[in-house]
Amino acid sequence: MATDVMRRRLMLAALALCALPAAAQTAPTAQTDYPAHPVKIMVSLPPGSGADSTARFIAQQLATTLGQPFVVENRPGANGFIGARAAAEAAPDGYTLFVAATRPW
Repeated sequence: MATDVMRRRLMLAALALCALPAAAQTAPTAQTDYPAHPVKIMVSLPPGSGADSTARFIAQQLATTLGQPFVVENRPGANGFIGARAAAEAAPDGYTLFVAATRPW
């Protein structure tokens, strides 16, 4: 009985190894150019803060480099929780980025 289990495991491993090259060949063709539309950058601090200034600088550089607008949206309040929650509830498609700052206590 132990040999049957070993034989099944060996067969499953061989099938997985055979399927791996086929999956690797199809993955690059499924990618599209990023970004295809504007990207939102959520900042958990108010306008004028260090994190906001940094996010706006990075957004400008990314927009110039990638050719799509990067929009900075401030969501201050609740010690950063409001912005973090808004970013977490956004669609997981890579078009919402999140910037937060940590403070040494």
